[in-house]
Amino acid sequence: MPKATGVKVVAQNKKAYHEYRILEKFEAGIELFGTEVKSIRQGGVNLKESFCMIKDGELFARGMHISPYEKGNVFNRDPLRPKRLLMHKREIKRLFDKTRQDGLTLIPLSLYFKQSRVKMEIGLAQGKKLHDKREATAEKSTEREMERKLKMHNS
Repeated sequence: MPKATGVKVVAQNKKAYHEYRILEKFEAGIELFGTEVKSIRQGGVNLKESFCMIKDGELFARGMHISPYEKGNVFNRDPLRPKRLLMHKREIKRLFDKTRQDGLTLIPLSLYFKQSRVKMEIGLAQGKKLHDKREATAEKSTEREMERKLKMHNS
């Protein structure tokens, strides 16, 4: 039986792009239980307040909320439990070094199905200051205004 191909995005952390400047992106597998996967398939996941941390050489996603599966009864897990992320040891060590030296942080950007596996896109991020956020908002609004004028001019 052939596996399903392609990528199906389940959740995105749009707040991360507003709060942080994303320097690098990584893909990580995620260790889940059966009822959690079923809940994710139904869209019961929230990445808004989540972050990643490295503890004892392992990478964990914390603050990620996976709603309990409605038919899972006793098999449901704690919705906010730390989920272990699966990456190569050398990649985790490199990320650990970068977060310690440069004051960067790891933020989950999106959660998606790649074939039949749940994957998470993680961003190595640097926090934005208030003036940076204002600058980005102003830049977006001028870009939208230019597109609107160009569209009206071409019509």
